[in-house]
Amino acid sequence: MAKVIKVFQTLRNHWKKTTVGVCLLTWGGNWLYGKHCDNLLRRAACQEAQVFGNQILPSSMPIKKATVFLNPAACKGPLSLASSSKARSLFEKNAAPILHLSGLDVTVVKTDYEGQAKKLLELMENTDMIIIAGGDGTVQEVITGLLRRADEAAFSKIPIGFIPLGKTSTLSRALYPENANQVQNITDATLSILKGETVPFDVLQIKGNKDQPVFAVTGLRWGSYRDAGAKVSKYWYLGPLKIQAAHFFNTLKEWPQKHLGSLSYLGPTPRPPEEQKTSRPPLYIRLYKRLAHYWAPAPKEIPKEVTPEAWQEMQLSTIEFSITTQNRHLDLKRTEDFMNICIEPDNISKGDYIKRGSQKMQDPLLCPEGSQCIQASRCILQPPEGTEGSLAIDSEEYETMAVEVKLLPRKLQFFCDSRKKEQMLQRAS
Repeated sequence: MAKVIKVFQTLRNHWKKTTVGVCLLTWGGNWLYGKHCDNLLRRAACQEAQVFGNQILPSSMPIKKATVFLNPAACKGPLSLASSSKARSLFEKNAAPILHLSGLDVTVVKTDYEGQAKKLLELMENTDMIIIAGGDGTVQEVITGLLRRADEAAFSKIPIGFIPLGKTSTLSRALYPENANQVQNITDATLSILKGETVPFDVLQIKGNKDQPVFAVTGLRWGSYRDAGAKVSKYWYLGPLKIQAAHFFNTLKEWPQKHLGSLSYLGPTPRPPEEQKTSRPPLYIRLYKRLAHYWAPAPKEIPKEVTPEAWQEMQLSTIEFSITTQNRHLDLKRTEDFMNICIEPDNISKGDYIKRGSQKMQDPLLCPEGSQCIQASRCILQPPEGTEGSLAIDSEEYETMAVEVKLLPRKLQFFCDSRKKEQMLQRAS
C-alpha cells in the first residue's frame, strides 16, 4: 500500500509530466486500436474474396482478366513524395490482396505522369474489366483514353470499377455508401467489383479548341468558387480556417466577381427503350426472309422531313457556372436524358460567398437556392476572348475556352455497391 501511495504522490508532484504522459498513452492506444480494427476489416474482406477464388470453373471458361490503372500520386498534397507512397501503399495493403485472392488475372499499370493513362488506353488489349485506382482526375484520364479509341463502341461495353484513393473522389459517393473509414471504403469498393453489380453512367463529351474531345462523368465548373477552391492548399498553415481564408482573399481582388459569356443549349431528349436480346430465329425462317428480300422489289425511300434543332440562347452573368450529370442521383427509370446546368446569381454578399464556398468544398456539385437550373442534352459555352481563369473538368484544370458539351446517355457501365443500387431502384419507384 505504501508503494501505491508513493506512486500517486510522485504523479501529483510531477503533474505536468503526468498530463503529457497520459495524453501520449491515450493517443497511442487509440492509434493502435484503429490499426487493429483496420486489420480486422482487411481480414474479413480477404476471406470474402477467397470465396470467389475457390469457385471451380469449367475447363472451357478462361480466367477473367482485370486491368488496373493505378495512380500512385492520387493523394497528392504539399509533400508529393509522401503522398505518392501513401496512395500506392493504400492500394497494395487494402485492394491488391482482395483482387489476387478472387482468382482474377490482374495486371497493374502504374502511371508516372499526368496524361499517361490516356496514351496507355490507346495500346490496351482486350480485357474483361477495367479498374481505376485513384481519384477523379484518374477517372477522367482513363475514360477519355477509352472513348478516344477507334474501336470505342466495343471497348465502352467493358465494365469499369473504381477504387477511391484520391484526395477528391466525388464518383465514390455515387457508387458506394459513404464511410469515414478509408480502409472500409477501399475494401467495400473492391468487393463490389467482384460481386459484379453494375449501373449505367452518363458521360459528357467536351470539345474545345483542340482536335480531340475530353470526357467526364461528373461535370464541368467555371467560376469564382472553383478558383478559390484551387488555392486552398496554399493556406495550409491556417489549419481549419484555410478554406475561409482562400475565399476571403479571393474577394479582395475584385468584387462582385462576374463571369460573363453566352450560352446556347438544346432541351432534354426522350430516352430510347433499352435493347433487349432476342433469340436467333430458326434456319427456315431466316431462309424465307432472305428469299423474300431477294425477290421482293425494293421499296421506295420516302425522304423524311428534317426538323431544325430548337437551340435556345441566353447571356450569362454569374459567379459560377456548372454542368453536371445525373450520375450522383441516378434514376434508372427516367424517361428523358439530360444534364443539369446551374447558373448561380452574381449579386451575393461577401459573407454569403465565404459561407457558400465552405459548403462547395464539401459538395462541389451543390446548386444553391436562387440559382437558375436548366436541363439540356447539348450546350455551347462561349466566354469572351482573353478570359482568365480555368475550367475544371472532373476536378482537372483546363484553360478557359469556348466548349461544346454533349451528353452521351448510359455510355459506360460502372461497378457499384448492391445497397446503392437498391436505393436507386427505390427512389425510381
